[in-house]
Amino acid sequence: MKETVERRDFLKLSGSGLLAATWTARSSTARASVQAPAEKGPRFKKSLKFGMVKEDLSIMDKFKLLKDVGFDGVELDSPNDLNRNEILDARDKVDFPIPGVIDSVHWRKTLSDPDATVRREGLEGLKTALRDAKAYGATTVLLVPAVVNAEVAYDVAYKRSQAEIRKALPLAEELGVKIAIENVWNHILMSPMEMARYIDEINSPWVGAYFDIGNVVNYGWPEHWVRVLGPRIFKLDIKEYSREKRDKEGPFAGFRVKLGEGDVDWPAVRNALALIGYTGWTSAEVRGGDRTRLQEISERMDTVLGLA
Repeated sequence: MKETVERRDFLKLSGSGLLAATWTARSSTARASVQAPAEKGPRFKKSLKFGMVKEDLSIMDKFKLLKDVGFDGVELDSPNDLNRNEILDARDKVDFPIPGVIDSVHWRKTLSDPDATVRREGLEGLKTALRDAKAYGATTVLLVPAVVNAEVAYDVAYKRSQAEIRKALPLAEELGVKIAIENVWNHILMSPMEMARYIDEINSPWVGAYFDIGNVVNYGWPEHWVRVLGPRIFKLDIKEYSREKRDKEGPFAGFRVKLGEGDVDWPAVRNALALIGYTGWTSAEVRGGDRTRLQEISERMDTVLGLA
């Protein structure tokens, strides 16, 4: 993703009262200039997380299963304990790409930790994920950038994690793999405006967003986030959320609902994605299972994404 005038403008305006007005004007212009009916939204490729496959099969046969039930690719954790040669053999023989990698240490070895040793280990985990992504042919590494808690202040986590991410940029550029920051329940980057600013302050085409649609429904509307994040979005996580279940059973219960049966306004999301021209990878991040369950997930993704 190349640097744009909008990104440079954002940096210049981020500290002024013009920021909100500027984004409002751009959003209004986009809505006025593009007519995108939900039923004619963009096309997508479907992926999911490798750990969602609960069949006792070889890597090769898991890839075959996923392709059989309608997926176009699969994402892997890194670091992992899988055999790289088996992964690459399965990828090539099944003709089943690995579009992305998930940093598997970012929650335990956070880039915002007060301990410099922990941060260093987290950075090495990110670099390992970047190298594995290159080996797999993936284009992104999903990263949870920071965690705010009683011991880690919001502003400190914000700046500290940016500083650590910058240390990985030379390797990301060398490998041609992008760092995609995910919005999660980590008590930071709680609005699309702030997430856009966080990314823009890093000021690199190798850093963008891995936007999780379901994660924002508890406190916002994903279609709003899509329009604000715009071309910063590298990839999408697909999940559902029910505010009714949240209110009755607690916050995490909101995720215990099937795709298409919660409070995500999928036509509005598809329209927003059409407005920003997004046509890339979408990855299911829901409860996995056997072939029957994975087939259901694939079919429900077709429905909510307008692919059916």
